[in-house]
Amino acid sequence: MPTSYVKHSGQRGKQPSLSQLRAFAAVAEQLHFRDAAAAIGMSQPALSGAVSALEEVLGVQLVERTTRKVMLSSAGERLAVRARTVLDAVGALLDEAEAVRAPFTGILRLGVIPTVAPYLLPTVLRLAHGRYPELDLQVHEEQTSSLLDGVAAGRLDLLLLAVPLGQPGITELPLFDEDFVLVTPDAHRLGGCRDLPREALRELPLLLLDEGHCLRDQALDICREAGRTDGVPATTTAAGLSTLVQLVAGGLGVTLLPRTAVQVETGRNDRLATGYFADPAPSRRIALAMRTGAARGGEFETFAEALREALRELPVRVAGPAPACVPAQRREPG
Repeated sequence: MPTSYVKHSGQRGKQPSLSQLRAFAAVAEQLHFRDAAAAIGMSQPALSGAVSALEEVLGVQLVERTTRKVMLSSAGERLAVRARTVLDAVGALLDEAEAVRAPFTGILRLGVIPTVAPYLLPTVLRLAHGRYPELDLQVHEEQTSSLLDGVAAGRLDLLLLAVPLGQPGITELPLFDEDFVLVTPDAHRLGGCRDLPREALRELPLLLLDEGHCLRDQALDICREAGRTDGVPATTTAAGLSTLVQLVAGGLGVTLLPRTAVQVETGRNDRLATGYFADPAPSRRIALAMRTGAARGGEFETFAEALREALRELPVRVAGPAPACVPAQRREPG
């Protein structure tokens, strides 16, 4: 019977079983029947039979058997990749099912922006380890655009970042709002001032983060709302907040910091001073974000509520629970 006919007949008849695919994938990886059988906990005769059954179902020879070694046929090399893809997809399905059955277990891949990670992660990790000991929390620090790509592709499960995002297919779970403060050299005329008007930003030598950081865009928004013109330069010289405040301490300019970062970044240097804006102060909102309709959505909402309570010790205004789907919001200053 021609091979092409056998393939056609197999596709219209029986389907491969997961056991057959698992046996073939093990042989393709080990290139040895005994080692493959040991790797997946199957007897060698059973594994050999499963591979033979798969060849019959597919209508192609996958493995070339000799007395000394095992080799994949050209068809086997091509189909081994497909078999592994199927098995990986089934594994992902089982992981999702396990997450539904047992919330706060397994892996949770959390993406965090750099201007949040150093200041909120201690609280997040303390909550996760104390309340959810079976949760394997894996943290990825990346910029906003990379995080959004990651959650859309399934590489990340949950994000901790500044909102609103205005991103279709993303649900935001607001956590808190925090004010921005002005950080200056200690001898600066605005250092330590209260009730600063936003207009004070119009002529100051402002230091900002590099392109790609959402905090840079927020600071520029604040400046525009304060009436700062494009003719007043905003010098970009730092990749992180720690470097930024050191530049301020060195007298190169001033900068804006979110309140959660102030103690960490200014407490180590007595050459810095902070100024506080009059109400309503420029601010930003921090939220968790997930794929809309995520299988673990209920779990993530519970996590957000627990995190809001844990964050009350920080200098922030904790937000209320979000509705099932957060609509696009008007951008607040900052």
